Amino acid sequence: MKAIVLKGLLYSKHHEWIKVEGDRAYIGITDYAQGSLGEIVYLELPAEGDQFKEGETFGVIESVKAASDAYMPFRGTVVEVNEELEDAPEKVNNSPYENWLIAVEIADESELEDLMKDEEYQEFCVKEE
Repeated sequence: MKAIVLKGLLYSKHHEWIKVEGDRAYIGITDYAQGSLGEIVYLELPAEGDQFKEGETFGVIESVKAASDAYMPFRGTVVEVNEELEDAPEKVNNSPYENWLIAVEIADESELEDLMKDEEYQEFCVKEE
């Protein structure tokens, strides 16, 4: 399975993508993750105002094959939840990079340095297979 990896995003080892815009970051799951999960049927996402530490579970993604946790790649506070996905979780399968799950206010930008750039993530996916 050759996963699509977009340039200009950051990636976590749990297969979340991160798009940074100022002090806010949009977080979603990667093409590799949605492909591994199969058809996504339900998303459990946090509420606005919820705070998370790096590595904490912020949501659950359920597919016909399995349920998988979504992990916070850095400390932050949820400022927006993509409510469109509650009624149409399959959008994540169709275009994972256009359908972010949550937007987060970044608590400490230095924590972003631990995330992978696109080339590193591409190599990481090859090793995962």
